[in-house]
Amino acid sequence: MALADHLRELRNRLVKSVLAIVLMTIIALIFHKQIEALLLKPLPQCNAETIKSTEGRCAQVSTIGLTAGFNWMLKVALTAGVVATVPIWLYQLWAFVAPGLHKHERKYTVVFMACGAPLFLAGVGLAILLLPLTVEVLISFTPNDTTPILPPGDYFDIATRLLLVFGLAFEFPLLLVMLNMVGIVTGKRLLGWWRGMVMGITVFAAFATPSADPLTMLALAAPIWGLYFLAVGVAMLNDRRKARRNPDLALDDEEASHLDLSVAPVSEAEAIEASGTPVASGQVPAARHEQMDDIT
Repeated sequence: MALADHLRELRNRLVKSVLAIVLMTIIALIFHKQIEALLLKPLPQCNAETIKSTEGRCAQVSTIGLTAGFNWMLKVALTAGVVATVPIWLYQLWAFVAPGLHKHERKYTVVFMACGAPLFLAGVGLAILLLPLTVEVLISFTPNDTTPILPPGDYFDIATRLLLVFGLAFEFPLLLVMLNMVGIVTGKRLLGWWRGMVMGITVFAAFATPSADPLTMLALAAPIWGLYFLAVGVAMLNDRRKARRNPDLALDDEEASHLDLSVAPVSEAEAIEASGTPVASGQVPAARHEQMDDIT
């Protein structure tokens, strides 16, 4: 395809993705009250029952400004539209890249598409389950005899950050598997990095989670640890499958491959019947006869 055709194809894929996001955003706008209630549910609202059960640790959501409620509604709807259309815009991305891939590379991208969206949504689901605990821990830092007044935008930024961090973090093991499938890193090397990986995942979880409690940090780090070791197992199985097809695949560039020097048995000689002497169709001229002798 020419460059203009590639740009035209990219435009079509972007338009389809944007249309899907816009459609889901409109649907989210229709049900924005229910979505907002779901997002605000983890917040302990200040009432007589909540103040008694939480020992005064509650929050009061308050909008400041005339357009704050409208901006909050748009932000909630747009985020819901982007999250809900993850399978659609990932497919459009794959459909744009797939024509330029080989057959085996296209197979790998299909695996990535099939596993990427469920893993992202699983991370988002775990973040939703942990959101009440995160809110409770953050409110616990409020001084006594004070009530935090939370603008919806600030609370939504924290919730969105938590959802995106958990969703993208669950894609990390899939990225390792894809690097192994294309031959960039081996399963043995991934297993050798396990100490650094565990420490790196723990540090990432500590900085990525909005709250400072260890429970939320471990809730993010523990599933990624498990997915990392699962990715290592898949990578090692893939390396074993490749080794059966090509025993020299794991050799370095300067390492000689193994040569089979064993003597193979030779079959018995086969008798071949000699053909008869060719008969000339006519008398050969003397000059031609001398040339044939010279060639012989």
